[in-house]
Amino acid sequence: MTMTATRPAAVRDRQATRPRRHGRRWPLYTLLAVMSLLTLGPFAAMIVVALSPRGEPTVPAQWPGSLTLDNVVQVLRASGFAEWTLNSLIYSGVSVVIILLTASMAGYAFAKKRFPGRDTMLWTFLATMMVPFQATLIPLYVLVSDLDGADTFWGLIVPTLANSQAVFLMRQFILGLPDELFDAAKVDGASELRVYWTIVVPLTKPILATLGVFVFLWHWNDFLWPLVISQSDATRTLTVGLTVLKTEEMQWSLLMSSAAVSAVPCLVVFFLLQRYLVNSIAMTGLK
Repeated sequence: MTMTATRPAAVRDRQATRPRRHGRRWPLYTLLAVMSLLTLGPFAAMIVVALSPRGEPTVPAQWPGSLTLDNVVQVLRASGFAEWTLNSLIYSGVSVVIILLTASMAGYAFAKKRFPGRDTMLWTFLATMMVPFQATLIPLYVLVSDLDGADTFWGLIVPTLANSQAVFLMRQFILGLPDELFDAAKVDGASELRVYWTIVVPLTKPILATLGVFVFLWHWNDFLWPLVISQSDATRTLTVGLTVLKTEEMQWSLLMSSAAVSAVPCLVVFFLLQRYLVNSIAMTGLK
């Protein structure tokens, strides 16, 4: 009787305290809303300028009198734009597939396998993150050029595949997987390739999706290495192509239209893998 009598009172107390807690958090919610608007401000300004008629005043001076899609249509019809976009998709897509494959294999080896020099190899590999890319740019270009890799897709892609950050993230995630799963697979006679494909890959889908988004964005927005190694439209990426358009004194409305169009694949990839990103964050918190 005592439990049944006190239980509704406890429920009423919790329900009464909920509005107070939400009331205390309104400054935090207000601050987050303001920060979100400030973050979206530059993107909104880019869209407005991209849709503004050429030659007319626009933000930040004043709001345009009308909006039009003529700039976007002209950019899509521009010479080389479609080829640059395709090159960027090839550069980013192939890099994502290879980096995820090699990083997950290396992460599994560094996390669950025991072999001489494992820790030394890992920390030596991670130490390369402290070396700026600009310091190795000229030697790397000379090496790729001597191998006839200049202005080729393999010369554009291969030097960017050694990603120590990806290996470190995969290794840290796989360390949290229970060893009993791998021991049971070995007892059942599974090979290393089968263990990797049936245990490691399914259990690391959230971190693979998260890492895939990061790698895609890194390569899609990469500018320095494609600028150095690409010498024609055959391998020129979209970021480098937009710079070529800018040197031709293109108007700001067309430049903003080009930037807006180039951001569409990034948004599509993010929305497609958003569910995996949330699951990755949740699983990291539980660990």
